[in-house]
Amino acid sequence: MGVVAVFVEVIAVLSLMLSVSLSVVVGPDRLRAAATDLPERLRMAVKPIGFLVGVLLLNSLVRNIGVEISWIIGTNITEFIYSLEGAVVATIQSLVPGWLTLYFGYVYVYGYAFLLVFPLVAAMLAAERRYLRHTAFAYAINYTVGMSCYLLFIAYGPRNYMPTLVEPLLFDMLPRFQLLTSQVNASTNVFPSLHTSLSVTVALLAIRDHETFPKWTPVAVFLAVSIVLSTMILGIHWATDVVAGAVLAAVSVWVVSSDRVASLVGRFQSLYGRWR
Repeated sequence: MGVVAVFVEVIAVLSLMLSVSLSVVVGPDRLRAAATDLPERLRMAVKPIGFLVGVLLLNSLVRNIGVEISWIIGTNITEFIYSLEGAVVATIQSLVPGWLTLYFGYVYVYGYAFLLVFPLVAAMLAAERRYLRHTAFAYAINYTVGMSCYLLFIAYGPRNYMPTLVEPLLFDMLPRFQLLTSQVNASTNVFPSLHTSLSVTVALLAIRDHETFPKWTPVAVFLAVSIVLSTMILGIHWATDVVAGAVLAAVSVWVVSSDRVASLVGRFQSLYGRWR
């Protein structure tokens, strides 16, 4: 199975999950109401989504040459991380039965993609524009800080650093996903865990905006916790990466939720409008 086939598989599963969740979480009535002014909602989404896409493209360009740059300007902190926590990840991995590990493998890929995409789609259906703006800007903060750390810090994950203790369970159980993950990340880019930071960001935003989509909050929190655990159970991230990712998530949500940042986001959108 090639990378295109794996990508198509993920898109198909994501589409199914979005279809079901939109009907349950958002509800048919709100979907019908949104359909009546869909062009206007899409127009409002152009700037925040365009800004996020711009950040992702920039991060993609940096990632392509980031490993080489990191070895020039960065600091290898793998030994330091190991000195802090030792074999914590190996212990966590040993406590999880095989059948449950398979769940964490799927949630690491399918659940993560769904958790990131659904809030953007749902925010377009919300009455207030700030939901989409805050979500897109919070994602942008995570990616920007995360990519900066990947340039400054070289860190191998536990499955690479201590292969005799930590197994690469994701690729052992679901080897086809290695084709996908190898396209978007490098083995030295683990601090902080962006899977953790973005998942926790979504959960925190869901809790903050619980009244808008109350059914989404428990789903977001459950998936976020599952994804955070999966990063260690699968041997991909250290516990230190997870803690750093959670801190990054809290900071990003605090930033987009503050009144001061509402003005900053507006300035970014104004600049973006001028550049178009």
